[in-house]
Amino acid sequence: MNRSRPLSTIAPALALGLGLLVSACGGSVASTSATNSSVESPLAGVRLVEAQDAADIIDNPPANLVILDVRTPEEFAEGHIEGAVMLDFYRDDFADELAKLDPDVPYVLYCRSGNRSGQTRALMNELGFTDVADIQGGIGGWLGAGLPLVS
Repeated sequence: MNRSRPLSTIAPALALGLGLLVSACGGSVASTSATNSSVESPLAGVRLVEAQDAADIIDNPPANLVILDVRTPEEFAEGHIEGAVMLDFYRDDFADELAKLDPDVPYVLYCRSGNRSGQTRALMNELGFTDVADIQGGIGGWLGAGLPLVS
């Protein structure tokens, strides 16, 4: 598993429109209508949310909520949000596996810092997902808000 390979070799579809999200991955939030990446109300759409807003969604879950962790198995084992399922962003077939998920159910999405989940959010938007709440700052943002993890 080579984690330094270009994103375009992981999932060619991700290359479309990722330039809009690059600044969002490092902590500054890019505001674009194409990816809807500004911090918004946690109600619907493909969007970036604060950790507490994600916790509120999880505490009062809509029907069929999926908590999607796109970190590695090692990161997941160190601690994750209770109830999360893992889909390793670095898998060669990541984009194909993501495309198999139901685009009409709600998702809370996160990674370690917001980089991988921001790229995943863009791909989910392109794939027609309708309700994705990506946690700003990833698991770091979650912990920074004093929210719990399980191992």
